[in-house]
Amino acid sequence: MSTLIQEKVNQAIHILQEKDIDLWMTFVRETSAGGDTVIDLIYGHDLTWQSALILTRTGERFAILGHYEAETARQTGAYTTILPYHESISRSLLHTLERLYPRKIALNYSLNDVHADGLTYGMYQQLLMYFEATPWEQRIVSAQGIISALRGRKTPEEIHRIQKAVDSTEEIFEQTFAFVQAGMTERQIAEFMQDQLRQRGLLPAWEAEHCPIVNAGPGSPVGHVAPGDFRLEPGHLLHIDFGVKQDEYCSDLQRVAYLPAPGETHPPPAVQRGFDTLIRSVQTAVATMQPGVLGVAVDAAARGLVTSAGYPEYKHATGHHLGRTAHDGAGLLGPRWERYGETPNYPLEVGNIFTVEPSLFVPDYGFLGIEENVMITENGAEFLSSPQTELILVKGQQG
Repeated sequence: MSTLIQEKVNQAIHILQEKDIDLWMTFVRETSAGGDTVIDLIYGHDLTWQSALILTRTGERFAILGHYEAETARQTGAYTTILPYHESISRSLLHTLERLYPRKIALNYSLNDVHADGLTYGMYQQLLMYFEATPWEQRIVSAQGIISALRGRKTPEEIHRIQKAVDSTEEIFEQTFAFVQAGMTERQIAEFMQDQLRQRGLLPAWEAEHCPIVNAGPGSPVGHVAPGDFRLEPGHLLHIDFGVKQDEYCSDLQRVAYLPAPGETHPPPAVQRGFDTLIRSVQTAVATMQPGVLGVAVDAAARGLVTSAGYPEYKHATGHHLGRTAHDGAGLLGPRWERYGETPNYPLEVGNIFTVEPSLFVPDYGFLGIEENVMITENGAEFLSSPQTELILVKGQQG
């Protein structure tokens, strides 16, 4: 873990230089209670007392924290100056700021990016108390751009870990579709996949109750909902949304299958047309994904293909960042809807890893959703997942 922390801290300093911000401070306490998620990237351990992790554009790295945690900070190898305290952080914090005398102090708050909004209101008020009679309050700026870039630009080690998670997910999908038969409930399918996680010593990429999400047939509720007692019957589509967390990094894939009705050797035209439309939508999105392209443009290309085929507009973004979490903050492949703020206007960057996940509903058959994981390179986007291009046909009744 220390090597990865060192990579991300070094990367953060380059980002500060790029964005001309003198100093970035992450100010936290009791992170085990649900603290700032950026701690996972730049420190890798919980912090208990009030703690300030300070990085500067000149390359200095400070950890001001309780004396019981000083040795852990040293062991990360990421911080050159460790300043432990006993009774109050304020003296060391203010002395450090006075010595550095930054023009801009970036703090972790954001209107747009949940992963850049880790500074609690209480901790912000505490900082303002410390900053009284100093110039620092007037120099505060949002660290949104720093954190978005840091989370979004994956290092080689991060890419390696995500690829491993994707590979494991595809293995579990392959075993699942070999296991699935007519008459099985969504719950039975989900339990099989969760057992595969346990056998491999892996974690689900999101809340276990909803990972996987399984939809069998047209009556199954679509969304972030636990698998239920709907049975896979002839003439039904089967949709599965699933990801794993492996070595602290996630995958997030969706696959679809069809259970033929008696006498069918191929999916009916309505199902095949819906599936083919989604494949073209994914391919169009990936072809659009180039460094510098805005997320909203990728979304428009994928969404437009679905609506031009006569299907209703899907009510979610076309894709999101993938990394330490399944929804990894930063920019979004989405429309300019109010709920998304400015995130659809972020440009794609080399090293970004996105999901691409258009969807549609085929009346009388069920939900179709395909999700791939792709990485932005200097030459465009490349698949980390093996893209689904054919509709899987489920075998017949349980024997």
